[in-house]
Amino acid sequence: MGTLYGREMTREQILQRVGDLSQVAGVSRAVLADGREAGVEAVRFRTGTGFDFTVLAGRGMDVSNAEFCGKALGWKSQTGDTHAAYFEPDGLGWLRGFYGGLVATCGLTYAGAPGEDEGQELGLHGRVSYTPAESLYVDGEWQGDDYVMWAQGKLREACVFGPHLVQTRRITAKLGESRFRLQDRVENCGWDTQPHMILYHINGGWPALDDGTELLAPANSWQARDADGEVGKNQAKQMQAPTPGFAERVYFYDLKTDADGCTQTALVNRQCDGGFGFYVRWKKDRLPCYTQWKMNGAGTYVCGMEPGNCLPLGRAAEREAGRLQFLEPGEVREYELEIGVLDGSEAIAEFEAEVGAMQ
Repeated sequence: MGTLYGREMTREQILQRVGDLSQVAGVSRAVLADGREAGVEAVRFRTGTGFDFTVLAGRGMDVSNAEFCGKALGWKSQTGDTHAAYFEPDGLGWLRGFYGGLVATCGLTYAGAPGEDEGQELGLHGRVSYTPAESLYVDGEWQGDDYVMWAQGKLREACVFGPHLVQTRRITAKLGESRFRLQDRVENCGWDTQPHMILYHINGGWPALDDGTELLAPANSWQARDADGEVGKNQAKQMQAPTPGFAERVYFYDLKTDADGCTQTALVNRQCDGGFGFYVRWKKDRLPCYTQWKMNGAGTYVCGMEPGNCLPLGRAAEREAGRLQFLEPGEVREYELEIGVLDGSEAIAEFEAEVGAMQ
């Protein structure tokens, strides 16, 4: 049963009040039409609570814009939602179409810093976020008194004499809720063992991110990637105002879990509209690594919360450290994230209590 405008309502009660459900919520398809965005397929979700987000089927089924009652959750870069055809795979070329957004997926056979691994030159963060979805399936239906909306598509990373991985992604949201579930199924459809790296680049932006915003994380410990991070390691979880010339700081965390093996982190701005932020929740055994990307620069004002099966140091470094995972022929890995809004001081306090209880 959905909660709309402060009251729980049944299917019958809602449908008595609208000619079509799109009056208050729904999922719909569109195609972007301007500049370097032209031709990108998009799917818009509206849950009826003021939670509104856009999935780019033409860009890896990742989440671009996301807002709650007009307040943005994610950071957007100056590149715009660049069409996949503009992908530059070499070196740092990935950044020329990195629109930010709430979720940008890195992988599937490599992620992290560019470099050479076993004679192969690899660019930044992999190919999957520039891959258009196949077999796109967008719909919604009543399941009892719950109205469930979804978008599903397949992303194929394939090369003759190379890997053939297929990622099936399904994003689901419900009427009356301010959250969504992202489910991924990655299968090695080829005949050779392949390296498998995946990292979810979740990019918090203003107003969720602002001077005084906190990263809530059940950390056992964390370490800086490099000397720039060491400068502010003790204040890693505290955000500052946009600072021209800010050098990015990257931290790697060991996180605690609850009794179900889940962990969660959030960005919260207690000064925004009575308290505002968003969280991400996942199973640690599936995604054991967690990276914080603290980039409090001017314009590039973002804090990344990044669960993954790897650290973003590049495939050669992961191989050397013994963290690099592999998929055997026919093998499948499944991942699931929940991302949702924290609206008000009570919701933030409840989340903090959950974090505090983790071990």
